[in-house]
Amino acid sequence: MPPLTAYLLLLVSVGAELAGTTFLQKSEQFTRALPTLLMVLCYGLSFYLLTHVLRFIPLGVAYALWAGIGIVSVAIIGRVVFGQVIDLAGIIGIGMIVSGVVVLNLFSRSVGH
Repeated sequence: MPPLTAYLLLLVSVGAELAGTTFLQKSEQFTRALPTLLMVLCYGLSFYLLTHVLRFIPLGVAYALWAGIGIVSVAIIGRVVFGQVIDLAGIIGIGMIVSGVVVLNLFSRSVGH
């Protein structure tokens, strides 16, 4: 698998995780059957795809990207879809996570450049 394909597959994995997390909120603590089932399916797909990504991208790098993109995206989804507000400390913390992912990808020898 070419490196670009692995990173695209990682993005699809993140997308499935984001959908799963959105359905997790909509499941209302597993009291709604359809959102709960969709959550399980999305998380399953996300982890399945992530296992394939790990054949080509080191675990630490793949997980940092997966989690970092997921955290920022879930924060945006929380705001736009669910009206949840993030305070200044939350924004700073998310910014630190993004900074860490950027440093990892730009300067780490663990990432294939």
